[in-house]
Amino acid sequence: MAATLDEPVTAVKGVGPAVAERLSKLGIATVRELLWHFPREHQDRSHLRPIAELKVGEREAFAGRVRDVRQTWWRGRGGVLTAIVEDETAQIAAVWFGMPYLQKQLKPGTRLVLWGRVTMGKRLSVLSPEFEVLSEGDAEPLHAERIVPIYPATAGIGQKRFRRLLRNALDAFGSAAPELFPERWREHRRLLPAAEALEQVHFPDSMRAVPLARRRLVYEEFFLLEAAVALRKRALQSSIEGIAFGIDERIDQRIRNRFPFRLTTAQERAIAEIAADMAKPRPMNRLLQGDVGSGKTVVAAYAMLVAIANRYQAALMAPTEILAEQHFRTLETLLQGSRVRTLLLLGGAPAAERRAHLAAIREGRVDLVVGTHALIQGDVEFARLGLAVVDEQHKFGVLQRAALRWKGARPDVLVMTATPIPRSLALTVFGDLDLSTLDEMPPGRQPIATRIVPPKEHPAAFTVARAELAAGRQAYVVYPLVEESEASELKAATAMVSHLQRDVFPEYRVGLLHGQMKPEEKQERMAAFRSMQCQVLACTTVVEVGLDVPNATVMVVEHAERYGLSQLHQLRGRIGRGEHASHCLLLVDDAETSEKLQILAETSDGFRIAEEDLKRRGPGEFLGTRQAGLAPLAAGDFTQDIQILLEARRDAFALVGADPDLAKPSHRALRSAVLARHGDALELASVG
Repeated sequence: MAATLDEPVTAVKGVGPAVAERLSKLGIATVRELLWHFPREHQDRSHLRPIAELKVGEREAFAGRVRDVRQTWWRGRGGVLTAIVEDETAQIAAVWFGMPYLQKQLKPGTRLVLWGRVTMGKRLSVLSPEFEVLSEGDAEPLHAERIVPIYPATAGIGQKRFRRLLRNALDAFGSAAPELFPERWREHRRLLPAAEALEQVHFPDSMRAVPLARRRLVYEEFFLLEAAVALRKRALQSSIEGIAFGIDERIDQRIRNRFPFRLTTAQERAIAEIAADMAKPRPMNRLLQGDVGSGKTVVAAYAMLVAIANRYQAALMAPTEILAEQHFRTLETLLQGSRVRTLLLLGGAPAAERRAHLAAIREGRVDLVVGTHALIQGDVEFARLGLAVVDEQHKFGVLQRAALRWKGARPDVLVMTATPIPRSLALTVFGDLDLSTLDEMPPGRQPIATRIVPPKEHPAAFTVARAELAAGRQAYVVYPLVEESEASELKAATAMVSHLQRDVFPEYRVGLLHGQMKPEEKQERMAAFRSMQCQVLACTTVVEVGLDVPNATVMVVEHAERYGLSQLHQLRGRIGRGEHASHCLLLVDDAETSEKLQILAETSDGFRIAEEDLKRRGPGEFLGTRQAGLAPLAAGDFTQDIQILLEARRDAFALVGADPDLAKPSHRALRSAVLARHGDALELASVG
């Protein structure tokens, strides 16, 4: 059965080499992928209204023949194509703007099905309707007089042909869809059989059948994903022995004495969860998430000092040198006067210095190592690595995180992120991790006033910045590009820095910072900004993480609509770190683009912003292209189907708990489906 669905799509009647090539652009290469290419909507054409009965203001579907077509020209609107469509009851004008090529399809006598919003001006009209041309042979109920599927972008394949291909595929292969759930299971959970769900999602008998079919397909998709997560989590917890760290009152108090401030309730809760994990004789595998400035580094420092107190080494890996250096300075300050031996390992160190550093790590003469991806290179060997901390984990690929784990004998792993993970993704992509959340900010954080600034108000944004500079503060101006490009009209940091210096802030010093600079040059520019040698920093998103300048109170972001919401929230976190109120000014290219950014002006809650960002961009773009373990969803939606996700997760974890390897004969088809869909993720079972 499974092999049948995995046949090439050319096995479907009507799919020759040319059509197969077009389908490949949609990621469709097999029969299974064609059957799982679901409609984006369904239109009820089962009761096409007579034109005389169409309701003004409603979106209606109706049929008729083209009586007349004419092309006219309106100033400011370009070409206007009007087709008079009639049936036995009345006429209606179908109007399209700027689409003169439609005239070739809309010849008098052509039979159409149209759907769109009906209006009444001088006459009954429908503006820019969707339509399909029907031939006399279209008496088959695929395109009219039924519930009709409308498919996503079809790479040059029209809707009518796509429906025929799906009809042919269902007729020949629909019954081969594997049934993963027994009948009693389906009845208890209100799930249609697999083959029936596929039939009804493509060609439903009624609109009521669509949500029932979709529920079955969404549940199955989430169930396979959560079963993979459950298997991966079980492998981490049961098959590997770890380090049981001793954490008595003496060690706890010595570490706390290092913190010159009172911990928040959220930090105390996270530390208690991490300490309990580290005390167990299995590797910790925990995600610590918290908003920008919530104090994750302090929590990580506690965990690393626990490992060091037990005579193990600790390592902290950051995605950029800027963030690695920031962490190193913070830890050096906390550990001043202690016997903890620290080391910063970056990629660009001179050969002799690097050899000395590697020897110190290998021989155990260093307790705590902070670095970038340089930590996972082959020549880095630890004497006794007990804890690996990975910051901004979404910036690393899964294999990179795995490489750090294998530098030690089953060390504990703590991964951190300042990009809050929406609950649905936390249950899936990071579902094998135990989760700690810092949902409270330390006292003293200043509010940040955020404004979305339309083009005509851009000069006023720089007036705000000048006022803050006059008061002795500092400002960031962020650009999306390093250098100008002929292919883009976006402003670039290197081109704009001289403009800022000459025309906008002539009495202040403007510095430049971007990711293509050499490490030593970045160091100089950051040091100059920290020490007030320059008051304005023209930069790219390289400052997104790691730059901590409490005196900076203004963040101006050019072309703000080009960024994701979570990234803008991260950038905003560079200000509001001192005793003064701060201003984040998001400059947009036109007023219409400001709507998607409005949530940033409404809230500083990173979790709300992350949920909205997930809705807009989808999980792949939200997480970054290098994240493994999350196959694209065909049916489910992380933002709309959270209740089905929770139900599937509960069932999947219960099943894996009862049958840890899904080895029972009744579960073999399910196991095969999990491996086929998420096998790559399971092979990385020990990745944090």
